[in-house]
Amino acid sequence: MTSNKINIGTVALPTLSRYQDNLDKALEYIYLNSKLDLLVVPEVFFSGFDYDHMMTAAKFSVKVIKELKRVSVDKIIVATLIMEERDGFVNRAVVFYGNKIVHKQNKSKLFKLGGEHKEFIAGSSKKVKPFEVSGVRYAILICFELRFKELWKNVEGADIVLIPAQWGKARRVHLEVLSKGLAVMNQCFVVVANSASDDMAPYSVIISPNGEETTTVDLKEIKKIKRYIDMKD
Repeated sequence: MTSNKINIGTVALPTLSRYQDNLDKALEYIYLNSKLDLLVVPEVFFSGFDYDHMMTAAKFSVKVIKELKRVSVDKIIVATLIMEERDGFVNRAVVFYGNKIVHKQNKSKLFKLGGEHKEFIAGSSKKVKPFEVSGVRYAILICFELRFKELWKNVEGADIVLIPAQWGKARRVHLEVLSKGLAVMNQCFVVVANSASDDMAPYSVIISPNGEETTTVDLKEIKKIKRYIDMKD
């Protein structure tokens, strides 16, 4: 990773019913894209929202963590996993780099239409904030969290906001508009990694601080737009 240019990829794949198949697909993608600096995996990609087998999913997440630690020697990998916590389960974003976990946060805004509030313990919104890896400031909004303006405020100052998602096809326009709006409002790059399952919106993309879809991340663009459009009080 250079000081300004970052090569980013998303695992835009459908979640399969067999957990191991999802892990194998993700590892294959990592091996085939070895030059990537950062990889974002869609929300709960490895198990899906398998509410009938939550404990099984949580136990498999332990295996996923071991494997992603192993392959994160020279790249950042961001994944969300079903994890057991206290007397329930959480949807947890985990960031791997240098063979270790460097950041984690639990989903704070649960999607009631999908029944998430019945299955997961909500995380604290205060934990949704920028964190730094190798001199770059990142933040994570997990899917539904993208809709909440107070969380946009929480992640101000991030160079790159990462959005692992399982966002439904029927609301694709919302995903596009909100992602681009966040990039423009917070003057940052936004990376959407949405599931490619049949009922999900086919939208995994990098968005520049100008609100344009792009294939590259050059942090100089952030400095440039902040110089021309000063939004400080």
